[in-house]
Amino acid sequence: MTNAAEDAYEALRSAILNGSIGPRARLGEMELSRQFGVSRTPIREALRRLTAEGLVVFQPNRGARVAEWSLSDLQDIYEIRARLESYGAALAAKRIEPEVLDRLDGLCDQMEELARRMGPQDLDRIATLNAELHNAVLKAAASPRLTSLLSAVVEVPLVVRAFRLYTPDALARSMAHHRDLVAALRARDAEWASSTMRAHVLAARTVLLDGMVDRPEL
Repeated sequence: MTNAAEDAYEALRSAILNGSIGPRARLGEMELSRQFGVSRTPIREALRRLTAEGLVVFQPNRGARVAEWSLSDLQDIYEIRARLESYGAALAAKRIEPEVLDRLDGLCDQMEELARRMGPQDLDRIATLNAELHNAVLKAAASPRLTSLLSAVVEVPLVVRAFRLYTPDALARSMAHHRDLVAALRARDAEWASSTMRAHVLAARTVLLDGMVDRPEL
């Protein structure tokens, strides 16, 4: 793959994930070519990859559009996440290195400090740090197959933006789950780590689904 195609893929994927290009938005090759400063060939390759990932859909006579998700889709996504990530946490409890545990504690510290301020930009930063924490646990699980399975369901746009729907109470509960998870990992307790991760993901699902009912434009 050329550098131009890879750059176009990364730029377009980022724009979809961060909400700059929203659900159902039309993805015209010519317009995207101008927007990202590349020819149509890299754009076409980027759209092909994003379609394979489920972030883009092709519709007859309408071309490429950003995918959208129903409440049922999101329920399925979070149930899959809960099952896979809880398994990953159990594996990580047996394999995680001390320095990774220290890094997780640091991420918890940063998120809790931002949660005390609770501004819009703070929530976006919390979402980024939250992803880092989950990725660190997944990496500690040392299971490439699990990583591959999860990559298809974790990075959808609504999941990335879910923290904008959190109330202070829901955010505090999420922060407490993180601390519990790190404690379970330090204790090398696979069952505790697994159940904490499952509760954490399913609580996030409730926040997102409730928010989708109240604010469907998200």
